Amino acid sequence: MGFTVAIVGRPNVGKSTFFNRLLEQRKAIVEDIPGVTRDRQYGVAEWNGKSFNVIDTGGFVPDTQDVFEREIRKQVGIAVDEANAILFVVDAATGSTDLDDAMADLLRRSTKPVFLVVNKVDNHNRMLEAAEFYSLGFEHVHFISAISGSGTGDLLDEIAALIPEEQEEVEEEKIPKFAIIGQPNVGKSSLLNALVGAERTIVSDIAGTTRDTIHTRYNLFQKDFVLIDTAGIRRKAKVHEDLEFYSVIRAIKAVDEADVCMLLVDAEKGIAAQDLSIYSLASRKGKGLVVLVNKWDLVQKETNTARDYEKMLKQRLAPFNDVPIIFISAKDKVRIYQAIEAALKVYENRQRRVQTARLNEVMLKAVETYHAPVIRGHMLSIKYITQLPTVVPSFAFFCNFPDEVKTPYKNYLENQLRANFDFTGVPVRLFFRKK
Repeated sequence: MGFTVAIVGRPNVGKSTFFNRLLEQRKAIVEDIPGVTRDRQYGVAEWNGKSFNVIDTGGFVPDTQDVFEREIRKQVGIAVDEANAILFVVDAATGSTDLDDAMADLLRRSTKPVFLVVNKVDNHNRMLEAAEFYSLGFEHVHFISAISGSGTGDLLDEIAALIPEEQEEVEEEKIPKFAIIGQPNVGKSSLLNALVGAERTIVSDIAGTTRDTIHTRYNLFQKDFVLIDTAGIRRKAKVHEDLEFYSVIRAIKAVDEADVCMLLVDAEKGIAAQDLSIYSLASRKGKGLVVLVNKWDLVQKETNTARDYEKMLKQRLAPFNDVPIIFISAKDKVRIYQAIEAALKVYENRQRRVQTARLNEVMLKAVETYHAPVIRGHMLSIKYITQLPTVVPSFAFFCNFPDEVKTPYKNYLENQLRANFDFTGVPVRLFFRKK
């Protein structure tokens, strides 16, 4: 399961700078997806070999004064409910304000670990002034400067210490887990109902599953899988269902739990920036992916409509666009079983293990066909390839200059792997190692 940290605080205390600092602590490990970076609200940070989700709640608050406090309270409430730990950011330059006190009050009631992060402490005087924040009564207080990064290492050490070591999952029977993700109102519930509705009796809710996502076990048409549903769970009176932040946190949790994510896109609206960022998050986490274009019945069709639409989608999804794209209508139950077939196929591809002999035979031939560009006067020589024993299909290429292999050549090798062994819908990782 993923560990999620939420950043809360009033406006202009430097939440976004701090957020970027956490994500880019090691190196920029967030891919730049066009149109997403400007308002990126979540990503994955890595520290001491552990990775965790970071969510910046600041990206979700409207800037009008009157709704402001109410919205912030709502955000803090959701963060406390949904995240594993909370980073409460305050500003040493302005000192403690009424809004800080109000938020501190909400956060002190939380049973989750709260870290008070005092930002903009960049000189000795600030350090002395910043001591006033101890009066907010939090046990973990960190004085940092998000711009220069001072103080963030100790904070990250403390967060990393909370994250349990990855347990190897021991399951008596491995059942594929599929998550349906996508924007609100794109038809996630309709799809779920269309699948479930076929045979009400087959559905059993698995006991002991998390309260955040509903797991439904299916046994349809000789197929056995679990659907993780994030659509409108636990309708709380105080949470508006349309709250973007809420649905994002839900989607991230579902992605963490699933083997294959089915991204539902509205045919008429096309793929949104938020879809692309959750898609890239899922591919970074090595999950299988299937894209379902819903409400296809509402689109005016010409001869090549589907083909052109698919081409356009693949351009938007690049670089990782070797994924099944299926045009469905959840309402009319068109191609919904095809969608499940595709998800099961992707699940199978994700488990695929290629024999080392066959791998070398195919890939060394590909290397012969198209040599890598010459590196400082030396030929790149790849001697041996093997698949690593990981959950996500990963391959180690043993060569003479592992650090010098450029992206275009990596892409060529990945495309060759995809062309020869079926990894459709699955992110593939390539590692270059010294012989």
